[in-house]
Amino acid sequence: MTDDTTPEAPTTEPTGRALALRVAVGDIERHVAARGWDGPVAVFALVRTTDALAATPALGEELPADALAAAERDPEHLTSIEQEGLPAAETIEELLGQLGWPEEVDGAAVVLERMVVPPEAEQGLPEDQEEAVEQLMAHPERQDVRMAAGVLRSGESWCAIRSRRHDSDDAVAGSADAVPGLVEALHATLR
Repeated sequence: MTDDTTPEAPTTEPTGRALALRVAVGDIERHVAARGWDGPVAVFALVRTTDALAATPALGEELPADALAAAERDPEHLTSIEQEGLPAAETIEELLGQLGWPEEVDGAAVVLERMVVPPEAEQGLPEDQEEAVEQLMAHPERQDVRMAAGVLRSGESWCAIRSRRHDSDDAVAGSADAVPGLVEALHATLR
């Protein structure tokens, strides 16, 4: 029995497109995780599988059977294509600032690793950059994380974060805005 005076919390179900992006980002994160830690930045184009197969039927011979079956069940299913030969860049912002995608690309994803320390660890750091990095690397509360973020032209985003300390597929956290700066920079590559 429900109390008519108590408003029910609105339930916001993710769209099929948002769910497809979650699956794609999760698959990408696990793919990169299988390579181990301390890897380079990885960038992926995201394309709707059914559209890619219509444009390039031979692609059906290259995709795994489970991806083809998923695309048959879900027209929003996404295929990720890792990009090789990325331009040289000192920072992730510089790298993403150099990227642009043709209209056939429905979205983009990036995977990178970062060191995270509590805010107080950054107080009183030495002026010398190398000494400051050494001090942060030695901090007892330092955590290494792998962040995967994906966005679609239609506005959806999803982020997955894995900690080296809890390096397990079932310990990967996710949300649409876990890494807002990275999401924003990725969206800019699609404009």
